Amino acid sequence: MVDNPKPAPVLRLERLERGYTQGNRRIDVLKGASAAFFPGETVALLGPSGAGKSTLLQISGLLERPDRGAVLINGVDCGKLSDKEQTRVRRMEIGFVYQFHHLLPEFSALENVVLPQLILGLTRSQAETRARELLKILGLEERWDHRPAELSGGEQQRVAIARAVANGPKLLLADEPTGNLDKATGHRIFELLRSLNADGG
Repeated sequence: MVDNPKPAPVLRLERLERGYTQGNRRIDVLKGASAAFFPGETVALLGPSGAGKSTLLQISGLLERPDRGAVLINGVDCGKLSDKEQTRVRRMEIGFVYQFHHLLPEFSALENVVLPQLILGLTRSQAETRARELLKILGLEERWDHRPAELSGGEQQRVAIARAVANGPKLLLADEPTGNLDKATGHRIFELLRSLNADGG
């Protein structure tokens, strides 16, 4: 009997280095960071403030370039891509969830989830169908016509999660997604993320 080969990593980080200059002082945030993350995995980055967790996520999401090292997404060395090509990879392959939801205040919950799908090229009908499915899964079927200001913090974050997974990204990056919520709501958001991952998004 032959074992099934392990799938290729969705994200591979190779010897990442990143530092900043503060006055006359050089602060090295990442010093040779390497890791590989595989399909279906849920991984948490733990460490004190200033340890470089957010910097690592920014670089992994192609929002910032490392000083040295490589970021490979689905085997593609993204450091060799142009800014335009990196934007396309972000749009097609990566979903983002932040501590603050960053929803567009003038749009409803449904419209916030529809918009990234329209940018990707789906029809409005396709995008609305997908958005309604996701919002229903996240328990927001009666709130999708509400604007962000009319939603609770937990509801806003659930809309942000729906938006992040709407395009079926291979990689979902979450930077303190529950940090602005109470403990019970934060736990529910974490469980929703795990459930979406287990179900394949």
